Amino acid sequence: MFIQFLLLILGFVMLVKGADWFVEGAAGIADKFGIPQLVIGLTIVAMGTSAPEAAVSITAALKGNAAITIGNVVGSNIMNILVILGITSVITAVAVAQSTVRYEIPYMLFITVLLMVFGYTGGHITFWEGVLLWVAFIVYLTYLFIMAKNNKQETEEEGKKKPVWLLLILVAVGLVLVVKGSDVSVDAATAIAKAAGLSERFIGLTIVALGTSLPELFTSASAAIKGKADIAIGNIVGSNVFNILFVTGTTALITPVIFEKNFLIDSAIALAAGILLWICVFKNHKLKRSGGVVMLLGYAAYFIYLIA
Repeated sequence: MFIQFLLLILGFVMLVKGADWFVEGAAGIADKFGIPQLVIGLTIVAMGTSAPEAAVSITAALKGNAAITIGNVVGSNIMNILVILGITSVITAVAVAQSTVRYEIPYMLFITVLLMVFGYTGGHITFWEGVLLWVAFIVYLTYLFIMAKNNKQETEEEGKKKPVWLLLILVAVGLVLVVKGSDVSVDAATAIAKAAGLSERFIGLTIVALGTSLPELFTSASAAIKGKADIAIGNIVGSNVFNILFVTGTTALITPVIFEKNFLIDSAIALAAGILLWICVFKNHKLKRSGGVVMLLGYAAYFIYLIA
């Protein structure tokens, strides 16, 4: 048990340091090449922090257990908005770019509805629906490419301080530490929970669900504290888009993805969480502490529903 506590501490240290380096490297690259930080957040950071969800879902599909995919994706998306952005905005107010309010959040809501329609119509996500999800993913990447091209910004001093190769190393090492730290933390926390006599269901709904979202939590919080708010909000919105389009789409290309009826309720809650985020930031383009508190209370209500 003592070793598990040490591993848990080690995992959190890896997460904190990894997130720190990852954000520093990503922000530096954005400055160096004049790429808007929002684009970095929506792409490199979002896809990097979604690595645990992608690995779990795609590996499960290859092993013939695709049923885990929807729960993994939808559960993670709910936690990303209500818990990760909730905690981040309680720490510090998170500024939201105009394009995120106008385009990226509505697109996230649209593809959440699309996922619900696909799941409801046949009870599973088919190969061709997976193809459509991938088409939507390519459309999203094209939009990001155009936005990056049209919104090139002046290189700032921060990006000049370090050479590109060092920034790339910071991103790579930071990502490895974040993903591995998440792994170590989840395994250790699960072992401690089992030793304490907690049920498998409780462990799955809390520790494992939070575990795959730990990279988003530490990266977003670290970005917000460093004043890189565009990376923080872009990380979450981009991660949710990536989870639905790439993770679910790729899994469906391998094998049909089971969509149980209960997932409709969870998907509806994911949609409601996205709408809540949109409402909170629509007027002032800022997620304030009050909005973060509402989000955390929303997740508490959802958690009570799950264990009731």
